[in-house]
Amino acid sequence: MLRVDEILNLSREEMISSSKKFVASLCTQYKKNNYIDPSFYQKLDVKRGLRNPDGTGVMAGVTLIGDVQGYIIRDGEKVPKEGDLIYRGISIKDLINGFVSENRFGYEETVYLLLFGELPTASVLEDFKQLLCEWSALPPGFTEDMIIKAPSNNVMNKLARSILALYSYDDEPEPTNLETELFQALRMIARCPIIVAHAYAVKRHYFDNESLYLHRPRQDMSIAENFLYSIRRDNLFTEDEAKLLDLCLVLHAEHGGGNNSAFACRVLSSTGTDMYSALSAAVGSLKGPKHGGANQKVNDMISDIQSNVSNWKDEGEVKDYLVKIVRREAYDRAGLIYGMGHAVYTLSDPRAVILKEFSRKLAEEKGMVDELDLIETIEKLAPGVLMEEKRSDKPICANVDLYSGFVYKMLGIPEELFTPLFAMSRMAGWCAHRIEEFYNSENRIIRPAYKTVSELKPYVPLNDR
Repeated sequence: MLRVDEILNLSREEMISSSKKFVASLCTQYKKNNYIDPSFYQKLDVKRGLRNPDGTGVMAGVTLIGDVQGYIIRDGEKVPKEGDLIYRGISIKDLINGFVSENRFGYEETVYLLLFGELPTASVLEDFKQLLCEWSALPPGFTEDMIIKAPSNNVMNKLARSILALYSYDDEPEPTNLETELFQALRMIARCPIIVAHAYAVKRHYFDNESLYLHRPRQDMSIAENFLYSIRRDNLFTEDEAKLLDLCLVLHAEHGGGNNSAFACRVLSSTGTDMYSALSAAVGSLKGPKHGGANQKVNDMISDIQSNVSNWKDEGEVKDYLVKIVRREAYDRAGLIYGMGHAVYTLSDPRAVILKEFSRKLAEEKGMVDELDLIETIEKLAPGVLMEEKRSDKPICANVDLYSGFVYKMLGIPEELFTPLFAMSRMAGWCAHRIEEFYNSENRIIRPAYKTVSELKPYVPLNDR
């Protein structure tokens, strides 16, 4: 380690290099004192990942908001069933069929349902949509001061920081009553798409050397329309594109209180902290590749399959390459077929079923049917490949990520916006869980237990070490 006088004479680059070398030397020390024997988890009956041995989640709370159904428990056994996603007691299939059959956008209606527990009347829905439009504009100077002056090459990072920054623009930021909470929630849901659009524009300008285009939201557009309007230089989009994006927003708006980001939001909310802190934590959770970034991995895998399979329509050739992927001989050598399997869904993921159905029309318009057919072939063959190679009889279905990335690709949405798009749609569910925790928690902080397995040791004086 360098002396103080030597450090003062170093350039910034040399100082960073020296610091990294010192930290690298500390890694050995860390590994020596921080290895936890995996056998402890079994001996102490620790539910790793808060999951039971059969894959079901540890019961940590109750909610009125959403339900994820993928199996039933019969005589103590987990029995697979066709998947369903329930928003406030209404199946996602019925909710979507309702607004699609009437040829209208559905995300705003879904936001109302998740927050207030019932479907709005026509007049209430119009007033609600107008309220969201009015709050979609960011505070004066926010884009300039919080986004442009502190650009980030990761839009999720910028979104989390922007949510925290909005605390400073709120005259009453700390939680006081239900009215304040709902007011903050509605503003956040309305503003989040514009934050994402502006953060992306600034990212492209400062990190991709592109021109800077910033568009103000329009009062006569839905949230889905405004998002496409905001991220495209020419502001142009078709009705079919906007309706398909709206469908994606509805499908990603909520997924039960046990998913990692919603639970993170509830954990922070149980402490009594402000909404901005709780929601930024949810964004940070979703940013993790094990949670929100899976559709990007699916897109990358599909591109790899396209490059290495000469005939996409030859199921034998596709299957052979999937076998190589599972055997860690191809793609990223992780042995995973991304977009297949889910923690809850067994026979089907309703979100994947719906996206597959509604994406074909746009695929035909965009000339991308062959790619959609390939994805469907992967969905058809992958369960058998995984069962054979893993020697398992566990049912495996396609999850929403197998199709959502393809849909975003058709819509011309770049990969760096896949997870932020997920976040802006899930903001509705997060806010609903935040307020439910705030309103019903009885001031009980969420505080699970960890068993300490380190041994007691004496303190050694500095000169004796």
